[in-house]
Amino acid sequence: MSGDDHFSSDIAFTPTVKAIQARKGSRHAYERMETGGSWRTDINADLTAFIESRTSIFLATANAAGQPYIQHRGGPAGFLKVLDDRTIGFADFAGNRQYITQGNLSENPKAHLFLIDYANRQRVKIWGEASVVEGDAALTDRLFPSGYRARVEQVILFTVTAWDANCPQHIPQLFEAADVQAALADRDRKIAELEREILRLTAN
Repeated sequence: MSGDDHFSSDIAFTPTVKAIQARKGSRHAYERMETGGSWRTDINADLTAFIESRTSIFLATANAAGQPYIQHRGGPAGFLKVLDDRTIGFADFAGNRQYITQGNLSENPKAHLFLIDYANRQRVKIWGEASVVEGDAALTDRLFPSGYRARVEQVILFTVTAWDANCPQHIPQLFEAADVQAALADRDRKIAELEREILRLTAN
């Protein structure tokens, strides 16, 4: 491997990061990952399914001075949409009107999406660039979740540079309230069926 080799993971593994990895003993493992193909740069079918099933996401940006900011965004499953093999989009609902993310992106397009599935203890980190689109009615209609009660201010488009799905270590296993309620309702239905069957058998 020459010093001119470039890998998609270099977006996170800077020379300084690689030096720390070498000092702490993990560089060799990541070199194998790099030469084995490094991180994907396109959105495949598995990632599409993961993205479009999220109900809660975190979008990180930084201003021109490098000051970071993380914004939570949520909506019904499918509010985060894959538009093509490099582009993710979502309708940006009205919030507290601070506009920090929009201001940051106007100065610095670099952005990061952090997606986590607590129930299955999975997380995906996506590096790329984002932009705010205002006044595009067709795009807004395409991205607005049907039946969702919210006011859309604009659209955010995210162009993927690289992504990585890493280990489930230390992710607490949490479940959506709606999923728990559905499971409990199914349990109660089965219990009621068993109770009716017991009554039928004992009545004979």
